[in-house]
Amino acid sequence: MLKVERIKEWVAPYADIIIFMVTLLVANYFWKFTMVGDEDGEMVTWFGMDVTAPFEWMACHIAYVVYWLISLVRDTAYMVDEHTIRFTSGSGTTIIWGCTALKQSFIWLCLMLTVRGGWKHKLWFIPLGWLFCYAFNILRIFLISLFIEFHPDWFPLLHNYIFKYAFYAMLFGLWVWFVEKIRYVSSDR
Repeated sequence: MLKVERIKEWVAPYADIIIFMVTLLVANYFWKFTMVGDEDGEMVTWFGMDVTAPFEWMACHIAYVVYWLISLVRDTAYMVDEHTIRFTSGSGTTIIWGCTALKQSFIWLCLMLTVRGGWKHKLWFIPLGWLFCYAFNILRIFLISLFIEFHPDWFPLLHNYIFKYAFYAMLFGLWVWFVEKIRYVSSDR
């Protein structure tokens, strides 16, 4: 057996996970190097073109939905502007362009475009994944906001580590669900 064939044979059981990891890394770095925006969300560009509008709309929408959810459980929050939620405790959060989950939705699309399997299932599973990204993002910002009302020093830990990696774990779980249970259902192999 040729050395290349042995390598292919050894890699075959791990092909899906290798494709997942490579796609995740490439999509993430592609996003990081092509999407440019400042922390204030004044302008977001993609290859130099102004794409601020969808990010602005989504950031305002998310801020409103999170504020509405917080108001269901607490009466201590108020909107300062269309992006900022404050609490009577003095802490608060501002939703910027990077908080929109559009990056994770893009990564999800890339993952689904590169995973092996029939298009019949991908065509409905991609939007389902986007719905999960949206819902998880709302839940993430809602929970971070609730925690930082009384513990504002927890923000870096919650935002940069716990919920960031939980988001990617959720994407991985969705991907595993597709790979293990959905992609070869029926005869579209």
